[in-house]
Amino acid sequence: MVKTPIYLDYQATTPMDVRVLDVMMPYLTGKFGNPHSSTHRFGWEAEAALDIAREQVANCIEAKPEEIIFTSGATESNNMALKGVMDVWGEKKPHLITVCTEHKCVLEAAADCERHGYRVTYLPVGADGLIDLKRLKAEITDQTALVSIMAVNNEIGVIQPVKEIGALCRGAGVLFHTDAAQAFGKIPLHVDDMNIDLMSISGHKIYGPKGVGALYKRSGRHTALSPQMSGGGQEAGWRSGTQAPALVAGLGAAASLCQDEMAQEHSRLDRLMAAFKSRLFEAMPELVVNGHPEQRWVGNLNVSFPGLDGDLLLANIRDIAVSSGAACASAVSGPSYVLQSIGRSEAVAKSSIRIGIGRMTTDEELDYAATVLVDAVATMGGLKP
Repeated sequence: MVKTPIYLDYQATTPMDVRVLDVMMPYLTGKFGNPHSSTHRFGWEAEAALDIAREQVANCIEAKPEEIIFTSGATESNNMALKGVMDVWGEKKPHLITVCTEHKCVLEAAADCERHGYRVTYLPVGADGLIDLKRLKAEITDQTALVSIMAVNNEIGVIQPVKEIGALCRGAGVLFHTDAAQAFGKIPLHVDDMNIDLMSISGHKIYGPKGVGALYKRSGRHTALSPQMSGGGQEAGWRSGTQAPALVAGLGAAASLCQDEMAQEHSRLDRLMAAFKSRLFEAMPELVVNGHPEQRWVGNLNVSFPGLDGDLLLANIRDIAVSSGAACASAVSGPSYVLQSIGRSEAVAKSSIRIGIGRMTTDEELDYAATVLVDAVATMGGLKP
């Protein structure tokens, strides 16, 4: 018997791995020191937790430990990257390039840069959700300071050509930032090989705790940032504020586990999703997959049910935890801006749901979910090609 409700919303957040919690627990109890207290053992123990985690996160992307800045999450990291770079370089290079399908926090940070007088180009995407590299190259000028393009889209799961983008930016002398909240720990990311200068990371997307993340910042003068928080100068002066050793230790442990199990987990999720999609499309061939059919994270399926209302469908499958869009925009009514950006009509966009699978998902759960979905659609009158 399958235990319900079944969680299939892994792009919104992931359940914490108990192995991560085991690493965190000592820093929630006995090892409670302030990591910035340098005169006694309690502080040293807490500082050691940060050092270990910094190395674990760095190893996952082949970076140097000193290039990892701990933050409260990817939203803070994204704001640090965009605003921090433009504050430093904007006078000489007042141009920022990003993409219309970025996470809301990137788009809002870019809009804030515009309010401060910088020019922002929002690249369109094709019907498959991918950018046009030729269009990107054409938009880069000697006034461009930064290109910010996410690695894996949080709604439709498409994987942008990060390595090619990085090479293009490096050749043009432009900094490259990627929001890797949905990619870190899931797909190989090598900062040198991909010419990534800045990368945003989130703990709760990789089976770690909420409230912690990181910004990878390449060493060197060219990646100088303007700190966005004033205070005691923690994190080498880049991010003031007392760090939480338990959360940081959890982020490090989660990153290490993802690195060790990445290939095996990718293969398992690929098999699970292929079987799940096969069952859905066999029963409902009119289904429409949103985003590139192949160049996507295997744990994501964003699909439209033509002729149906997505919210009403969700109401009919209460045993299955899926979403109708990004959790970050859950309070915003209307169709997804990401789906509209790839050319979906308002009706088709509103008929869409996002299904996310992950480490704790089982074959039995997906079999049950497929049956529930097919039955719910039939009860609602079926799809309309």
